[in-house]
Amino acid sequence: MKKLALIAAAAVLPLLAAGCGEKPTVTVYKQGQYQGKPDKQPWDNDRFKGNKAEWEKAVNARALGQNEYVRIGG
Repeated sequence: MKKLALIAAAAVLPLLAAGCGEKPTVTVYKQGQYQGKPDKQPWDNDRFKGNKAEWEKAVNARALGQNEYVRIGG
């Protein structure tokens, strides 16, 4: 019985010790400048080629397809 308790304690001890450390964080913001990937407009892609009006038309058509009242004809 003591041997089993010793084995159980030996198995749990590394798991408890693993939670005690602190990992370094990566900072992407430095002194007022964002260091990450620059954002693009949603319509700047291969499908819409920068055409905002066409993108808005596609978004509105998608929204109508998700409207249950329009889908059932009510």
